[in-house]
Amino acid sequence: MVLLRPSQHWQQINRLAYLGHLQQRLDQQSVNALYRTRVELQSPQGVHITLASGDRVSFCSNDYLGLASHRDISSTIARSVETCGVGSGASHLVSGHSRFHRELEERLAALTGAQKVLLFANGYMANLALLSVLAGRNSTIIADRLNHASLIDGAILSRARFKRYRHLDADDARAHADQAVDAGDSVVIATDSAFSMDGDIAPLATLDRLANDIGAPLVVDDAHGFGVLGEGTGAVKHFGLSGSAIMMATLGKAVGVYGAFVAADARVIESLIQFARPYIYTTALPPALAAGCITAINIMENESWRRRHLANLIARFKRGAAQLALPLLASDTPIQPVLCGSSEAALAASRWLDQCGYLVTAIRPPTVPQGTARLRITMSAAHSDADVDGLLSALAEALHQSKSNGHKAPQ
Repeated sequence: MVLLRPSQHWQQINRLAYLGHLQQRLDQQSVNALYRTRVELQSPQGVHITLASGDRVSFCSNDYLGLASHRDISSTIARSVETCGVGSGASHLVSGHSRFHRELEERLAALTGAQKVLLFANGYMANLALLSVLAGRNSTIIADRLNHASLIDGAILSRARFKRYRHLDADDARAHADQAVDAGDSVVIATDSAFSMDGDIAPLATLDRLANDIGAPLVVDDAHGFGVLGEGTGAVKHFGLSGSAIMMATLGKAVGVYGAFVAADARVIESLIQFARPYIYTTALPPALAAGCITAINIMENESWRRRHLANLIARFKRGAAQLALPLLASDTPIQPVLCGSSEAALAASRWLDQCGYLVTAIRPPTVPQGTARLRITMSAAHSDADVDGLLSALAEALHQSKSNGHKAPQ
């Protein structure tokens, strides 16, 4: 028998206590139908994928233009690895900044019409960087209630006051902004362009006017709009927003690779370089991926048929959903949410679709509000008309099965 010293005894009790607490939280996730699991792809990313359990047609990727497995992009990355290696080795401000990074930033600035562009490893870090530099203790961040988690966390970490306005309600945003100005605070307005879980579009022109009226920056998270909306050039250029608008967009969705960027006035970009901790203290994006992004952007610009085909697929799905009386949210973007109501109903529908050969993820709280669990269906230019028609047929049966099993439809 091993005797423990008193300090070791209490250390063991404390360790068991925190592990027990974690297990209770995990168990509660299962009870609430909120436990998350991962699927493992056995094939390249695409609309026709292979899992360990067999083949599926995927309708839950953000690969909106079908570029994630494009051969020209893969070839560019492979050639670039041969010439510049795999990793960047350091942060941009040490020795990690390559000519591929510079060329990509210049290419994106020309595409978006911005004075300058700054690359980030991912969109989450870009949003943290933006809000931490633009706002502080004497600021108020005015944000849409359904903004992406990265904008919410960025606002919290900035130490600014944080006010959330009703979803898409520019009048409510103005009321919060007026109160902040009256209190002597500087103001930052932040919103998604296309909202990732609802697929609707922010009133960007109205928010831009508000930002100009009070002399505030407007931060636009265009992760789900860049490459898709309009000519694919991004929300600021597409909606004709003013110079006070700052756009963040990702390179892992429509562009199909990885990374993110901020497009803005040169003074904003230089301030991020000098003061943004998520930029200063992070290893740079691998240069080969930056090279791949340049090829992807060239394809995105030259093959406009991808956006046209995607728009046709979205319209086809919406027509079919209306004929089947599916509970869709209002969206003209590739994000087409089907409301299920409860987490149990969303999970049941997702599992039925899986049995039918379709991969569609159930989105549940806290990602979406209580009572609005859904199937988040996303379209890709790589889908065919037959893919969409097959999904509609399987959806109708999945929701019928859900009702038969006693899951209530959302009101």
